Amino acid sequence: MGVPLRAWAAAVGTSPASRYWESPPPANVATAVGRRWQGCAGWDRELRILPDGCADLVWDGHELAVVRIADAPERRALPATAKPSGVRLRCGAAGSVLGTALSELPRGATRLVDLWGSRAAQAEELLAESPRSAHLPIVEALIAERLRDDNRPGAVAVRAARQLRTTSAKPADIASELGISERGLRRLLRHETGLSPKQLQRVHRFQQFLARLPALARGTASLAAVAADLSYADQSHLGRECLRLSGSSPATLVRSWARQDRLAEKFQTPRHCPGKLGEHDDRSR
Repeated sequence: MGVPLRAWAAAVGTSPASRYWESPPPANVATAVGRRWQGCAGWDRELRILPDGCADLVWDGHELAVVRIADAPERRALPATAKPSGVRLRCGAAGSVLGTALSELPRGATRLVDLWGSRAAQAEELLAESPRSAHLPIVEALIAERLRDDNRPGAVAVRAARQLRTTSAKPADIASELGISERGLRRLLRHETGLSPKQLQRVHRFQQFLARLPALARGTASLAAVAADLSYADQSHLGRECLRLSGSSPATLVRSWARQDRLAEKFQTPRHCPGKLGEHDDRSR
């Protein structure tokens, strides 16, 4: 999930500054965690979080929760004082780490005490008493405990999820290569990601489209060419998928990215990767 706040926003006169940053996980949890992140809201806003096939463990200052976005955009209110911290579980690993099928969790946030009981409650107490610099290590230590207790993610699910990033990959072929049935692949991925192979592949392809937004905003690529390159049937197909997974048309996302590029250039601030869009400005809808 993540809370991807626009890096340039701090230059627009907001106080305190709005920030979001990511870093690689420590080695002891790297098999289960893809990225660790922290953010500062800066002002009240509603974030739009886009699906990426992952789940996050998020400490928001009050409770520790697993956040699952599934295959549709999620909007989350964020107060100005929010300083969330989280870890993004690897795609294909979340069900094993959590000990619960992702398909059984509702969209949005589920408090971790509902899944892990007293151990999660103890972690929440420790997080509440600790300085912010200790928040990520506390969450990672909790995950490390789970990994020691044989909740290690299976290599098959992680590998299958990675192979589905290839737009031309066929679930039947992936299942055969991994030595399982196509039904077994579907059951495995629904447990680990909450999505079927086809749903996960659509989410991966949409994330690849988001990575093309900078080139589209600069005019060095066209929507038709990107749609063809990503194996959408045509530009209309891309439009339908984009609307379903983000709530906006491709052209609207491109215009939003171009507008914010101009602001970033004006205030000479760095840009953030578009893979996890957190819109501070709902004009992009």
